Amino acid sequence: MNVAESQKSVRLLIADDHEMIRLGLRSILESDPRIRVIGEAGSPQDAVYQAALLRPDIVLLDVRMPGGSGIDACREILGRNLGSRVIMLTSFADEDAVYESIMAGASGYLLKEINKAALIDAVIAVSEGRSLLDPEVTRKVLERIRRMAASTDEVAKAALSEQEKRVLRLAAHGKTNKEIAADLFLSDKTVKHHVSNILSKLNLTSRAQAAVWATQHGLLDERPERKAS
Repeated sequence: MNVAESQKSVRLLIADDHEMIRLGLRSILESDPRIRVIGEAGSPQDAVYQAALLRPDIVLLDVRMPGGSGIDACREILGRNLGSRVIMLTSFADEDAVYESIMAGASGYLLKEINKAALIDAVIAVSEGRSLLDPEVTRKVLERIRRMAASTDEVAKAALSEQEKRVLRLAAHGKTNKEIAADLFLSDKTVKHHVSNILSKLNLTSRAQAAVWATQHGLLDERPERKAS
């Protein structure tokens, strides 16, 4: 490989606890002049260390290794802002591992049974900023994120007392604290306390955000009640 080719090549770090797998991956990847393997690691800790030392363009990282998680190593490598991208590698498809890899920031997820041409194409694709996520995998992961978000929202909604829901509903209709107090036969101070609790429970910072949240979660569709605390 001449100097010009070397400068243009994708610099890659391979992390897998099996030496023979590392050697096989190195042999396959270095058969393409666009890729240069600059290092190997046999554990998650070593992968983080080598990534920080070598600053590769791509880290090809085994999901499961003795002594730690490849996903945790992925998260730490990306958290250090080294300019590296991570491709997770595993022996079998696992929806949980795919989800965790994506949430850790990995650019892709490959099975070790992948053929030579596809592996090389995957490394080049990620080096160019493209994602390796299969549309079906992406759909499943997004569905899971939506389910988790919906579950979190329901927990937040359930955390509100009935009186807080009444206060929030009226606030979302644009009523002031004084108007809410009159409607619910409360003091202004009590209404202010309820509003503060609502924002805290929903992790919001303003009445406007609370109004949007109430609209999105159907509180405005529920019939208001006039009831004292």
